[in-house]
Amino acid sequence: MASTNDLKNGLVLKLEGGQLWSVVEFQHVKPGKGPAFVRTKLKNVLSGKIVDKTFNAGVKVETATVDKRDMQFSYMDGDYFVFMDMETYEQLHVDRKVVGDAANFLIEGFEATVAQYEGEVLFVELPAAVELVIKETEPGVQGDRSTGGTKPATLETGYQINVPLFITTGEKIKVDTRSSDYLGRVNG
Repeated sequence: MASTNDLKNGLVLKLEGGQLWSVVEFQHVKPGKGPAFVRTKLKNVLSGKIVDKTFNAGVKVETATVDKRDMQFSYMDGDYFVFMDMETYEQLHVDRKVVGDAANFLIEGFEATVAQYEGEVLFVELPAAVELVIKETEPGVQGDRSTGGTKPATLETGYQINVPLFITTGEKIKVDTRSSDYLGRVNG
């Protein structure tokens, strides 16, 4: 248990019949009249749904102990992604549905944070940006470079994003894992 005064971003709360909600943001409010309260934005850990919820200040809320570990993606096993714990070398099979959009940016050897609660994998979180190689993209048309246009490109994971016209097949680029946006070239 924790008090609403102890809330912080990333804390996982157990509310309404055992559902797990992660604190996205919170704000302590002390109005001129009436009691203080805490306004929060919570994200359902399993569904990803975001809701606004208000708590009275000082109210006890149940917290969930979520075990977050950095693991390395090893290989695919059917519909399961196999991650290895870097400390214990234990392997963990994670269903494709749980991996979700992170699957678009995972290649063997990448590290990700795997969150578990009571032995069940809740989600897989990637770094904000990853470096991937362009597997295939059309060549840019000469004279088209000044327009600032984009073209589709297939990453080494098989996922397709839009990149600037000057990017070529085989180049390594940086990609935002949250928005799928091209962030820039990787030199070297």
